[in-house]
Amino acid sequence: MIDKSHIGVVSEERLIDVEKGQLKFFARASGTCDPIYFDEAAAERAGYPALPAPPTFLFSLALGAPAKRGSIFTDMGVDVSRILHGEQSFRHHKPIYAGDRITLVTETLDIFAKKGGALEFIVQVTRATNQHGEVCASMLCTTVVRNG
Repeated sequence: MIDKSHIGVVSEERLIDVEKGQLKFFARASGTCDPIYFDEAAAERAGYPALPAPPTFLFSLALGAPAKRGSIFTDMGVDVSRILHGEQSFRHHKPIYAGDRITLVTETLDIFAKKGGALEFIVQVTRATNQHGEVCASMLCTTVVRNG
């Protein structure tokens, strides 16, 4: 069983730069059709100061700057081969753009079990703040751990 003392743990701040190459790659890989996500001229014509990040790009940013404190794999000792992606949702407040420097902070909100402990659920929220101190987005993720 995952130790519930991890509930409430807040990660260290992690900085990550949003690169236009990453945005273009993510947009194409995720099947995005709108040219504002990979064509700088189209983004400019649409009134954006730079390429905007697609709505789910925060997940990619979090993978690029994993937390040390509150980590599912190191602190909680979860075996990567036993995890499932349970649920994910996003709240957007300000756009994220190419050239932004984003600060990520992750907090573990809950840990609970179902099916007599056969499944454990870890609920975490990651908040993204830009270089101007503006909260851009938050991502709520539920990870499912399959036990023996």
